[in-house]
Amino acid sequence: MQRTQNPLLVRLARANPTAVFLITLVLVLIALFAPGPVGGVLLLALAAALIALLATTWQVQAPQTRLLRLVMLTLLVAVALVKLL
Repeated sequence: MQRTQNPLLVRLARANPTAVFLITLVLVLIALFAPGPVGGVLLLALAAALIALLATTWQVQAPQTRLLRLVMLTLLVAVALVKLL
């Protein structure tokens, strides 16, 4: 039996990991150096995108990977909330 592939997952699998890392790094640095609320909103937007990605790939991740991603996501949201305050 052949499973139907999700087009989003196929596209994500073809993404260049180095480019994705560098783009994410640039976004985080811009958000960290942006003034308070602007940086906080940018970090929360990045966290929302990562939550969507985490929810999409949850089934295929190892438990250790899930835990690490949840910890990193929690830290990102905490930093965003600190920047907002």
